[in-house]
Amino acid sequence: MTMVIMEKLSKSQFKPHALEIFRAIEASGRPLIITDNGVPKLEIRPYRGNGDRLEALRGSVIHFTPEKP
Repeated sequence: MTMVIMEKLSKSQFKPHALEIFRAIEASGRPLIITDNGVPKLEIRPYRGNGDRLEALRGSVIHFTPEKP
C-alpha cells in the first residue's frame, strides 16, 4: 500500500497506518497535521536538530493536562 502524505489527516485515518505514515514523513520531510473532529490537534514532523536532543526539546511543551484513566 502506498500512502500519500496529506497536510491534514484525522485520528481515525492515522491510527491504522501510523508506521507507514511515519516512514513517509521521514522520507519526504513534510509535516502532517492530525485532527480530531476536524480540529487540528497534533503536528508530526521530522526531527531536524543538531547537538543535544534534550536541549532542543526544552521548553517545547507549553501546557500539558493529563487525561484521567
